[in-house]
Amino acid sequence: MGRRASSDHEANRCLLLLLPVTGLLSCAFVYTIILSTTTNSDPQLVKLPKRTSSWSDDSECCRGVENLELWGSAVKWGSEFRFNSSKECCSACKAMCTGADGPCLCDSWVFCGTREACGPKFGECWLKKQKDTLAPERQDSGEKVVWTSGLIFGKGEGIVGMETEHGTLHIKLLPDCAPHSVNYILQLLEIRHCAGCHFYRAEGRGRLWDSEGNHIKDASFGPPFALIQGTLEAQGSTLNKIPTEACPSIRRGSVAWVGSGPEFFISLANHDEWNKAYTVFGTVLPEDMKIAEKIAKLPTKPDAWNNVNVSVLEQPVPLLMRRIKHNHASAD
Repeated sequence: MGRRASSDHEANRCLLLLLPVTGLLSCAFVYTIILSTTTNSDPQLVKLPKRTSSWSDDSECCRGVENLELWGSAVKWGSEFRFNSSKECCSACKAMCTGADGPCLCDSWVFCGTREACGPKFGECWLKKQKDTLAPERQDSGEKVVWTSGLIFGKGEGIVGMETEHGTLHIKLLPDCAPHSVNYILQLLEIRHCAGCHFYRAEGRGRLWDSEGNHIKDASFGPPFALIQGTLEAQGSTLNKIPTEACPSIRRGSVAWVGSGPEFFISLANHDEWNKAYTVFGTVLPEDMKIAEKIAKLPTKPDAWNNVNVSVLEQPVPLLMRRIKHNHASAD
């Protein structure tokens, strides 16, 4: 199976492409990324400036899902614990999940941040503990719900397995950076199958990036584009549009959506030139990157997407999303 333009299912594949353009002034670079949500629609052209922010900025990521109230045992009562923003509430939960004092005391938070809708509850920050962080207890959701809620995964927690015939990629989810995306992954775990989920594109690092994912000086930025790409759209399931939740940059091991999903990719290199253009919702544990590299070396055939040369797998690699029963010792 390749990329079949005549199939509606295949037509939903988003195309992740990078076209480097060399500038003449101040040695600046401008990069054009072409994303096509369907083969029948016009490509979306995005011009991105050179990235100037540092990787450390990503530590400031602290988001939740609006109109959602998570339940669970309270470790801080919101009636006595208030903040001005959901980010402050999230940070308070993170502070109780440093890993220095054993298991996380707080793994979920609930905040009421709309003064008119919340009334006397405005500013309440409830810090809670879930029985199962991969299946959090929901009290209510919908437009009438005034609460914003989020999850925090501590060391060794929030890890799911992307199982393939070549091995299992252990992925640490990032709910504080991409809460809507992580919710979708948790929904995939609930249906206990991922029929139709697979990798279909594979491009190695070539001579453009070293084994650590660092770009070689004066080399181009592709092709190849140093990634493996696939879809996480399970047959029979409905995908709600996932909003852009850009927080981390694309690093070696980053797992990110193409557009709003369900097309995704795992990066084999550090792509600072992509300037946080994609929603990163997880990261492959370093010791499992050899599996991703193995998939990238499988037999491919050339194709052209929007006039850019890509490599698609001769035989797609099916994958299954599954829970990891035990904590993974090397996870951050």
